[in-house]
Amino acid sequence: MPKKKLLLTIYHSYNKTSHKKKKWHTGCISFGKLARANKLYEAGKMRTTAHNKEGIMSNQVDYEINKELGECYLFMGEYEKAQDYYLKAVSCDKSKPEPYLGLAAIELDRGNLEQAYSLYTKANTVCQSDKTLSGMAMVEVEKGEYETAFTHYSQALSYNSCNMVAINGIVQLCYFLNRLEEAVPMLEAALQERSDEAIRYALAGCLLSLGREKESRAQLELLLGEHPENIAAQQLYAHFAA
Repeated sequence: MPKKKLLLTIYHSYNKTSHKKKKWHTGCISFGKLARANKLYEAGKMRTTAHNKEGIMSNQVDYEINKELGECYLFMGEYEKAQDYYLKAVSCDKSKPEPYLGLAAIELDRGNLEQAYSLYTKANTVCQSDKTLSGMAMVEVEKGEYETAFTHYSQALSYNSCNMVAINGIVQLCYFLNRLEEAVPMLEAALQERSDEAIRYALAGCLLSLGREKESRAQLELLLGEHPENIAAQQLYAHFAA
């Protein structure tokens, strides 16, 4: 198998494994958030019953409750409920990007690229961030707009060098566009912020593809020193023994 194809195969395998590890934890978080949101909702009803005969809560309290419930149902995959609460949140406060991001994620998962892109763009207009830019880039990749996606992923990393959506996206684009040299400083900048297993693995793979085997080996040795159970890193390190 060619080196580039081998590296991408291992890279995708590693990402799938990492996602499975986080799935149970994410589920626990979403149930916790749901309980908190429901408590907020009940507390809000009690306050408004006591202090306002019409039962109208402040827009800000309404916004927070609906946003949190939207996030909970999105994590649990209940898109209809999530969409309903996100739309309620938007009706309370149109100046916050989070509900638009949630709605965009729903449309993206449904395969509605144009609707998703419109919502990510709206969120980016309201308040540009690494999340809004990464969202736009994800859709641009699906539409085959690779150079524009590269620009937006790069901009996302200028906001947050450790945004894993942007890191995963730009590494894959760098392999596809033969621009791996540009990925290396981005990954190194992220590692300066925090020592991360997935980021160090991606850096080792890029360095190996560029023929910088000594540097790649050093990164893998650091990774395996901290995480000896990492199968993907073991497979990549085996390249040096071959």
